[in-house]
Amino acid sequence: MILTVTLNTALDLTYRVPALVPHASHRVTQVIERPGGKGLNVARVLAALGYETVATGFAGGATGAVLRDRLAATPVQDELLETAGPTRRTVAVVDAATGDTTQLNEPGPAVTAAEWTVLRARFTALLDGATAVALCGSLPPGIHVGAYAELVRLARAAAVPVLLDTSGEPLRRGIAARPDLVKPNADELAQLTGSRDPLRATHDARGRGARAVVSSLGPEGLLAATPEGLWRATPPTAMKGNPTGAGDSAVAGLLSGLADDTPWPVRLTRAVALSAATVLSPVAGEFDRTAYEELLPRVRVTEVPVRDRV
Repeated sequence: MILTVTLNTALDLTYRVPALVPHASHRVTQVIERPGGKGLNVARVLAALGYETVATGFAGGATGAVLRDRLAATPVQDELLETAGPTRRTVAVVDAATGDTTQLNEPGPAVTAAEWTVLRARFTALLDGATAVALCGSLPPGIHVGAYAELVRLARAAAVPVLLDTSGEPLRRGIAARPDLVKPNADELAQLTGSRDPLRATHDARGRGARAVVSSLGPEGLLAATPEGLWRATPPTAMKGNPTGAGDSAVAGLLSGLADDTPWPVRLTRAVALSAATVLSPVAGEFDRTAYEELLPRVRVTEVPVRDRV
């Protein structure tokens, strides 16, 4: 069983409009409603790949009830905890003319100290039988910035491989707790290390405590610094579409490899193919399976020569 944690879940709304024009009224041509938040997106992709997946975190209010209803329609096992505050919504507006996406994210409900205590206990119980765990996304108001570091330590104490995908101070503190893998994007990596050079920043991030660091370079693919080597993984071509959730699909690919203990080139190939296939899907947490299977043999994974390393 693979466990995902989403402390700041969301009800994802995707609006498609013919063209997004500032200061204008728009006629929406399509509305899609899905359970969201990074960890839930990861869980849905893993479940679509055939993995037994359990999702925990918080959901509350009327929005939370709708989220859980949508989640019940998927193979993901719901272990979300009730919170007094209402679950946030995120709105993605897709411009059909350009393919560009505009994202609006609400902050999320305030979580109480008592609710956090219950979550920690549930997380600890769910670690029994888990083959890997992912801690994903932002922290809702009320949860202290060291929360992910606490959960990383609990996972390590239970000998369960743990992946961390967050940003800012929660990432800085979480990486010091020595997770097995972190997956920042270029901006998150630069904020953490102060460097915009991908090789230098990835090397620096690994030196801060993570066993491995896989940095997302957008359409250029992934850069991975691991105990077994340093690799670049690139898609065969840039994909045009909705990039929302592409990073979460990459996390799903990496997490499945962590659970299966597959070689790094295989993990990276899977992650890049899933990410690219998600760009071709209209909503986050889903991927174009035909495109994924077609992309798998075309992803290029190369080891970075020693002379090019930091």
